[in-house]
Amino acid sequence: MVKWITIAAYVVLLVAVGIVTGRKSKSIADLTVGGRNAGAWLSAMSYGAAYFSAVMFVGYAGSTGYSFGLWGILAGLGNAVFGSYFAWKVLARRTRRLSHELDIKTMPQIFEKCYGSEKMKIFSCIVIFVFMVPYSASVYKGLGSVSKVLLGIDDTAFMIIIAVLAIVLLLLGGYLVQARADFIQGIIMMIGVSLLIFFVIRSDKVGGAAGLVEYAKSAEGLPQLGASQWLALMSTVLMTSFGTWGLPQMVSKYFGIRDDGQAKRGITISTIFGFLVAGGGYFIGSLCHRFYTEADFAAMSDSHGSTFKDFIVPYMLNDSKIPEVLLGVVIVLLLAASISTLCSVTLTACSALSLDFIKGTVKKEMSEKSAKILMKALCVVFVIVSYVVANSNTPILDMMSYSWGIISGSFFAPYLCSLYSKKLSKGGAWAGILTGFFTALIPAVSKIITMFGVTNNAVVSLAGKGPHFACLAMVLSLAVCAVCAAAGKGTVSQENK
Repeated sequence: MVKWITIAAYVVLLVAVGIVTGRKSKSIADLTVGGRNAGAWLSAMSYGAAYFSAVMFVGYAGSTGYSFGLWGILAGLGNAVFGSYFAWKVLARRTRRLSHELDIKTMPQIFEKCYGSEKMKIFSCIVIFVFMVPYSASVYKGLGSVSKVLLGIDDTAFMIIIAVLAIVLLLLGGYLVQARADFIQGIIMMIGVSLLIFFVIRSDKVGGAAGLVEYAKSAEGLPQLGASQWLALMSTVLMTSFGTWGLPQMVSKYFGIRDDGQAKRGITISTIFGFLVAGGGYFIGSLCHRFYTEADFAAMSDSHGSTFKDFIVPYMLNDSKIPEVLLGVVIVLLLAASISTLCSVTLTACSALSLDFIKGTVKKEMSEKSAKILMKALCVVFVIVSYVVANSNTPILDMMSYSWGIISGSFFAPYLCSLYSKKLSKGGAWAGILTGFFTALIPAVSKIITMFGVTNNAVVSLAGKGPHFACLAMVLSLAVCAVCAAAGKGTVSQENK
């Protein structure tokens, strides 16, 4: 009962924030970039809340903990250093200036205005809308395993509740509501992770500080990793860290920052948030071998099939015997992390399709009021489609890697060049985008092929290499853009360069 009261209080709080803040959302700018008046705390907390969700806490933390033990903590540290500190250091201020000077509201508009290509804008709109769906679906899937284990209810019903709550927040006011809700959810996440670390370490399964030392000395705690395992771990670290640099829902957080001073302060806030939330989440997952034996994992596999790793962390939390009130806070933590990510992803995908493709290309005479209605309608459709995809038998890690790999692999390099170089031409930007896109597409296509009954070992292996190809796509795309920039005169001419 205490768990449900805690969840109900959280839902009421979010809806109240949505109603109060939604009254201030009047224009397209309010809906997409919050009127460009966000301070450091609001921007950084919104960034962090959109970054970390049940995908990380449940899917990645459990999977890396199972495969790499305590080495999995490197993923959380990488997220804090590369995905938070360096991302804000390198991108925030220049992106803020660029978006203000050129009146940019979405990532596709960067490519149109910097490289003079409407076709590039249209292509990026379609890629973002289509391939954001697997990521959004992975958020649902993470919450599905939580509902089964920690709440004992059907995951379908729980995912529907989450979808409805996300739709309500989006319909109430877009960016303004989302940013303020993210601030509250970010506070919940930091408090929840701190309490969770404390109680998990104190649990009988871990045995306090002495138990941690014993675990670190064991073969399960710090296993000897082979070359292929280090490659897999580093691929995960790099994809989940540098992958954020090219994700439109993360880049858009810089658009609404008030000034350079707020962007500079956001670096510290975002980094601290990343160390606590990501580092703490992966740390908890890395303790899974302290809780379970290989026989236990085999039983999980028998019960949940190929997605059994998605259930490891929920089982750990359930078996930690933490107080009922804290368990309610933990569930709210996972809800807060996931709903903020879901809203951010949905708003980004739908604003790109409605503003840049439909209003910007197909029906340019569309009024601002009609564009707002269209965007909100697409948000509803996107959430529903994501829910449907979430019910496929695909592990969380795979779905997220396909999405991040294709989107960041395509857009990371030309976006970075738009901030720092005048030499990359439209042709060079296209070369980088297509190189990254087709490289990262390989594991996703392989997964689709396996869904039609193909069991060829090579195809199955490629389907599980999402993080590897995501990293390869970003590297190749950056290399192609660098070569093209060195060879050409370019067309970029923003004043902030």
